[in-house]
Amino acid sequence: MPDERRTTSNVPPAGNVPRTPASGAPVPAGAPAGRPAKAPDLPPAPAYGRRSVADVLTSAAASLGLDGFTNTLGLPAASRVCVVVADGLGRNLLKQKSAHTPFLRSVIQAGQGAVPVWLDSAFPSTTAAALASFGTGLPPGQHGLVGYDVLDPEQDKVVNLLGNWDPGVDPVAWQPFPTVLERAAGQAAVTTVSLPQFGDSPMTRAALRGGTFIPATTSHARTAAAAEALAAPGPGLMYFYVNELDKAGHRHGCQSQEWEHQLEELDAVMKRLNSSLPAGTSILLTADHGMLDVPEQQRIDFSADPQLVEGVRHTAGEPRMVHLYLDDASDAGARERLLAAWRGRFGTRIWAFTREDAIAAGLFGPVRPAVERRIGDVMIAARDELALYDTRRVRPTAMEVVGQHGSLTRAEREVPLLYFTADGRSARRG
Repeated sequence: MPDERRTTSNVPPAGNVPRTPASGAPVPAGAPAGRPAKAPDLPPAPAYGRRSVADVLTSAAASLGLDGFTNTLGLPAASRVCVVVADGLGRNLLKQKSAHTPFLRSVIQAGQGAVPVWLDSAFPSTTAAALASFGTGLPPGQHGLVGYDVLDPEQDKVVNLLGNWDPGVDPVAWQPFPTVLERAAGQAAVTTVSLPQFGDSPMTRAALRGGTFIPATTSHARTAAAAEALAAPGPGLMYFYVNELDKAGHRHGCQSQEWEHQLEELDAVMKRLNSSLPAGTSILLTADHGMLDVPEQQRIDFSADPQLVEGVRHTAGEPRMVHLYLDDASDAGARERLLAAWRGRFGTRIWAFTREDAIAAGLFGPVRPAVERRIGDVMIAARDELALYDTRRVRPTAMEVVGQHGSLTRAEREVPLLYFTADGRSARRG
């Protein structure tokens, strides 16, 4: 799950940020209206403000009738909402493995009216960016967590934004906007149920702060804690985090028996929530990103080819979405040579594009000036089963990871959204 870092230049004051009517997301002054034209050859940008992970928690808050939120996803009115995020649960994987999810299969078959059944992840399709969008209701270009690890321009060093934040990065300065949980806490009982290590992690402080944090290690303990917390009278908003699928996928692959076992455990969790939460509680299941398996022979050390790192000062990102920062970002010739080298080596197996291309395509949403320099001058996104490593700066064990994500493919960017109301016990209503 989460981790932390810091950059403070040009940060607008929290709570005093202009918001768009559609999403409630802050936008920089002078940002162009409407969706920008996409750069040649790039897939469409995530549907921020319409159908993305950034719209889930804000819509849940709006469905409770809380002020200051827009119900973009059209969720039915509710008195309690439990939003479950299953890290790594891609839409296509849930379809492929439906035999392992009898309860969730019954939910899907029952239908959910006008509520969309799938969403876009953020870009990159990685936990730091997507959970930050979920927690803030903002696209990455606003909240600033634009990758697994990225350049901190103030320190001129690459910093991790998930589980190993740099001591020189203040999470609240790096992501200065109020979170959805903070904004909702004054109007409802707001609770996070998650693993103990995330209670005060830098990632939590950056993007998921607010309300009461209830730590619980096992899935049974988490469901019991959720039931107790939501049994209290009055409106309640809960964020419930599950990370076991993602861990199994990275280690064993999302086509492994270990991953299928964890999917069965998730199905059991959702069934227990259905029976134990107060009757009528809205339950949402979504994810931060999907996943695909990369064969060992397709995990490539790009730093072994001098042309692929010529003129590059820093490398960052993740194996399926690489950020490259140039020695001289103003050198257009160096940038074009680097793009040509990558395209020459990998051809149609990658998307190779510039920061300006990404911003023009809307991949990060509207981008604050303070965030721009955190984004690579050149970016490389994998189109097929490919993972790209700079072994000069990553541990050898990084190349053992099987299940991967971060790029723009449907397997990575499309996540499910399941909506149903808890059967529960009517006596538990507040």
